[in-house]
Amino acid sequence: MSYPTKEQRKLCWDARDRYWECLDNENIKDSSLKPKVCLEFRRVFENSCPTQWVTHFDRKRDFNVFKEKMQKEGYEPIKESQ
Repeated sequence: MSYPTKEQRKLCWDARDRYWECLDNENIKDSSLKPKVCLEFRRVFENSCPTQWVTHFDRKRDFNVFKEKMQKEGYEPIKESQ
């Protein structure tokens, strides 16, 4: 297995950021949805990054969206039954 060079990592991160920006602009919260307007950004993202990184970044974005939602809306703690 070869490791990405500094330039390859930067290319990957830039492609990820452009794809995430497109999702944000389209108000898409779920990374598994791939709106047509962002398909080209997704293709570049997938071609610029190792597959494991794409999976990791998708999960990371979904978690960040979830965390932001919890900070804004709050949550109801689970009450333990006696």
